[in-house]
Amino acid sequence: MSTESVEPGHGHSPAAWTAVIIMLVAFTVGAVAFYFDAPIVVWAAAGLAIIGLIVGWAMKKAGYGVGGTKYQPKGH
Repeated sequence: MSTESVEPGHGHSPAAWTAVIIMLVAFTVGAVAFYFDAPIVVWAAAGLAIIGLIVGWAMKKAGYGVGGTKYQPKGH
């Protein structure tokens, strides 16, 4: 049995999705580069993960986070 939660949308915003997608790409590239022993690419992927955090934070500040002025939750 499932019940519908009335949470304000924790993590369900364009800012969160964008940050998570960038970081998932970074970790995937980093893991593959680690397997192939390419340390420069591993460090570049680590930098990309940090960029993902910064992009998510910047989008939240720009109003695309949960409760932001440009965020419009979709009805389910």
